Amino acid sequence: MNVTLIIPALDEAGVIGDLVRRVPVGHVREVIVVDNGSVDGTGAVAAAAGARVVREDRRGYGAACWAGVKAIAPGTEVVAFLDGDGSQSPEELPAILEPLTTGRADFVLGARRFNGAHPAHAALGSWLVARFIAWRHGARLTDIAPFRAIRVELLRRLDMQDRAFGWPVEMVAKAAARRARIVEVPVSHAPRQ
Repeated sequence: MNVTLIIPALDEAGVIGDLVRRVPVGHVREVIVVDNGSVDGTGAVAAAAGARVVREDRRGYGAACWAGVKAIAPGTEVVAFLDGDGSQSPEELPAILEPLTTGRADFVLGARRFNGAHPAHAALGSWLVARFIAWRHGARLTDIAPFRAIRVELLRRLDMQDRAFGWPVEMVAKAAARRARIVEVPVSHAPRQ
């Protein structure tokens, strides 16, 4: 399966190089780091670590993610997303991809095991939104996780519009509304580096 990993990043020079180098070899064809207007050299550090860097000066998580999607190579079948702040472990990418490679899912979310590393109000908010979407569309969800992978053909059909911080919720809500096969995989979560 042809997989591209997109890492949106803003001023993450201190962690981005290590994060890119830790991506498991053989699981992705390309790592794209989207530099969302960094002033600390994030793009140069990411490139030195082996990532292709795309610059998106329009601020916003959704803008950075969309710039990465627009930059994927033809033939890419799956796009994975990983935050550039070091809070997620790229070593867990094979577990995120497994339901897609075995044909069990169209969209996989890395459901975070909250251990105090995430602010309580943010964890509760994510859980409440996930529960609402689950109730509304009959999906099994516990988290609106940023570590995720989705089939490109489904992502294109979702017609993503949000270019700010509603991108993760929009993607999940639209995929659930389309009755996409969404699977959650437990992943770790650390404090932002």
